Amino acid sequence: MEEGKSTVRAVERALDILLCFTERSEWAMTEIAEKVGLHKSTVHRMLATLEDKGFVARHQSTERYRLGLRVWELSAHLSSNDDPAVRLLPELERLRDLVGETVSLYIRDGNQRIRIQAVQSNQAVRRVANVGVRLPLYVGASSKVLVAFADEETQRLVMEDPSWPPSIDRTQYAEQLEQIRRLGYATSIEERESGAAAVAAPILNRAGKLSAALSVSGPSGRLTPESMREHAPAIIEAAKRMGMMLVK
Repeated sequence: MEEGKSTVRAVERALDILLCFTERSEWAMTEIAEKVGLHKSTVHRMLATLEDKGFVARHQSTERYRLGLRVWELSAHLSSNDDPAVRLLPELERLRDLVGETVSLYIRDGNQRIRIQAVQSNQAVRRVANVGVRLPLYVGASSKVLVAFADEETQRLVMEDPSWPPSIDRTQYAEQLEQIRRLGYATSIEERESGAAAVAAPILNRAGKLSAALSVSGPSGRLTPESMREHAPAIIEAAKRMGMMLVK
């Protein structure tokens, strides 16, 4: 029994190491050890095993680690039926071509949102959205959509999270959520990033449950309150089409 527990713990530690790469593309071994809270010798052994299996690769000159080709081999076998990031990509591109701005897909993970897919605007000045980025749930159009259309228990957990910044009034935030539910979409202007704006709508699956947030983002000089109101019907309609493509 103890041996089984030890084996499971080793797997958990290896996965914790791999999950570091969701935050940035390269890590030093000592940085990983500090991040996951393990002794450097333990991390060194695990990285050696992961490297041997092709899940991480080590740059010979800098001694920094990055994801290996084996990870990309695994991702290549994701089924489009199971992965909304793959299945909805054509619709994201269609919306991008319609509105001319960067389009992203977000899901909630605890008190954060994760960008799981994005198609960049073709305009010279554009909002660049990197896939895999984690962002806080309390600011931004997509964040507010992911909270506004979540179930009541999820909303309660988010609003009562100890990490909630004191600078954001919970009562005003709750009032924003109510307005978002009435309108069917959310907007944000320079809430998280100077010079950037976004408008987002919920993607509800065929069972009516929230699956993701669909976001259009760009420079605030182009995405003004007026232009976001003009884009909102197309974004809502695109989100409805995407929702019909999802079972869960």
